[in-house]
Amino acid sequence: MKKILVILLLVAMALSGCATSTGPKETAGTLIGAGGGALLGAQVGKGRGQLVGVAVGTLAGALIGQEVGRSLDRADRMWMERNAQQSLEYNRSHQASTWHNPDSGNSGTLTPVRTFQTAEGQYCREYMQTVNIGGQAQQAYGTACRQPDGSWMIVR
Repeated sequence: MKKILVILLLVAMALSGCATSTGPKETAGTLIGAGGGALLGAQVGKGRGQLVGVAVGTLAGALIGQEVGRSLDRADRMWMERNAQQSLEYNRSHQASTWHNPDSGNSGTLTPVRTFQTAEGQYCREYMQTVNIGGQAQQAYGTACRQPDGSWMIVR
């Protein structure tokens, strides 16, 4: 596990160094994408296979996150976050909710696909999310868990 964290840290630092000539949205997207990709990659295999999964996940996540971060502004992220909280709290599984920023024209959907309870009693939901930026759709899958304050936090 220590090796995975060290690799993740080194790759994230390298990617953020590559992103210094970009804007803050792009840099943030790169780092968030790299972290998410690494977490997903860590779920694959054991030993060396897991390390390869982390590396591949980090790079893929960074590239996707960089592209989304390049195009989404603060208002877009606010619309997307508000929609995610509402959808995860109130929508039935497979019921999509949408958001649209009239200023940028960007939009997206979030669809909870499965609800479950962890061994510790925490409620979590798997979801599918689509973000449309300039007519191009980016899809992501993840899991969010309900926090003690009632908000939902993405865990993978």
